[in-house]
Amino acid sequence: MFFMIKFDENNRVIETDSFRAILVGLSMGEDISYSMDELALLAEAAEGEVLGQMVQNLERPNTATYIGKGKVEELYEMCRNMEADTVIFNNELSGMQIRNLEEELDVRVIDRTILILDIFAMRATSREGKLQVELAQLQYRMPRLMGFGKSLSRLGGGIGTRGPGEKKLETDRRHIERRMDDIKAEIASIKTTRETQRARREKSEIPVVALVGYTNSGKSALMNRLLTMEENEEKSVFEKDMLFATLDTSQRLIHLEGGQEFVLIDTVGFVSKLPHQLVNAFKATLEEVNYADLLLHVVDASFENKDFHVEVTEKVLNEIGAGDREKIIVYNKIDLCGDTAGTEADAFPEADICISAKYGTNLDKLMEMIKVHIYAGNRTVKLLLPYDRGDIVNYLRERGSLRDIAYEAEGTVVTAEVGEADYGRLSKYETE
Repeated sequence: MFFMIKFDENNRVIETDSFRAILVGLSMGEDISYSMDELALLAEAAEGEVLGQMVQNLERPNTATYIGKGKVEELYEMCRNMEADTVIFNNELSGMQIRNLEEELDVRVIDRTILILDIFAMRATSREGKLQVELAQLQYRMPRLMGFGKSLSRLGGGIGTRGPGEKKLETDRRHIERRMDDIKAEIASIKTTRETQRARREKSEIPVVALVGYTNSGKSALMNRLLTMEENEEKSVFEKDMLFATLDTSQRLIHLEGGQEFVLIDTVGFVSKLPHQLVNAFKATLEEVNYADLLLHVVDASFENKDFHVEVTEKVLNEIGAGDREKIIVYNKIDLCGDTAGTEADAFPEADICISAKYGTNLDKLMEMIKVHIYAGNRTVKLLLPYDRGDIVNYLRERGSLRDIAYEAEGTVVTAEVGEADYGRLSKYETE
C-alpha cells in the first residue's frame, strides 16, 4: 500500500489517502509502449501503486470520454476487480471528460498533466518552487472549472488535489485569478532578487555551467560527485533513482586546478509531454540556463531509447530560448552499459564524453573539457604593476589567475591568465 501525503500552507501533514491506480493510454497508430512505461514510473514517483493498464487503438479520441464506450465499461470492471481508486490517463483530458469518466467509473480520474503537477507539488521545497507549482496548477484548472468532477470538488487529499499553499478548489474564477496575480507578483519579486545575484556574479566574471537533461539522467549525482572531488560534500544536493527526485534549482561553486572556479547549476529534469503550464511557470527558474556560459547535457547512456530523451531535452531547451547555447553532451551511467571500457567513442559516437558519476569515471577529463570551454577566451599576459597597485596582485591571486610574480625596480611583474573584461582594465599595464 502506498500513501499520498497532503500538506497545509505551513508544510504540516494534515491527512493521508491511498493511491491504487490503473493506467489508460490511447494509440492513434503510434507505439505508446514507452510512454505508458514512463507513466507507470511517474505514478510510482508520486508514491502510488500501479495495478494494471489498458491501451485502446482509435483514430481519434472520444469527445465525451476520451476512450470508447465499450472500453469505459471494461475499465469499470477492472477498477472493481482490482479495487483501484484512481485511473490515470496518459494524455491530457478536458474537464468534461474527467467529469464524465468519474461518473461512469465512480473513482478519481486524472491525466498525465495532473500527475506531473502533483509530483512537482510534492517535491518543491523552496518558496519559489512552491509558488511556480501552484501557479501551474491554477493555470491548468482555470479552463476546466465548469467541467471538473470529483478531482475538483473533493475536499479530501490525494493525487491531483495537493499543492503548496493549496486553495480550496471550489473557489470561484475571480478568486483564482486574484491568486494567480498574487503568485505572479511574488515570483517577479523573487526574479528581481535573482537578477541582482546574477549581475553580481557577472561582475565577478565567474563562469556559469548548467546541468540539463531528461529526468533521472544523473545530473544531481554528477554535481555531488564533483563536490566530493573537492571535499565539499556538506553542500551536496538530494539525489535518488527516480523521476523528478530534485525540483528546485541548486547552485554550487566548483574549483578547478590552478585556482579557477565556476558556478554549477543543477536544473529540474525534463520529461516527454511536459505540461505547458509547468514550462511557462518555471521559465523564471529555467532562464538561468539562458545565461549559462556552458551547458552540460547529461544523458542516461544505459537507457535503450536515449535518443528520445535527447530529443525531448533539446525541444524544451528551444522552447525556453537556450537551444543555441554552447554545450557538452555527457553520456552518464556507462557503468551500467556492460563492457564498453576503452570503446565508448565507438559505442556512443554522439557523446562528447562518457562518464560514470557514480564511480567517478572520466570526471577528470570532463573537468578539463569544461575548463577549455569556459576559459577559451582567456589570454596570458605579462603586466608591470606599480608597487602601489598591490590590490591588482591580490585580485589576480584570489581569482586563481596569477601564474608568476617577480619584483623589479620599476614595479611588480606578473604573468596572469585573464578574460576579456579583465584584459580591458589591465591592458595599460601590459609589458613585453
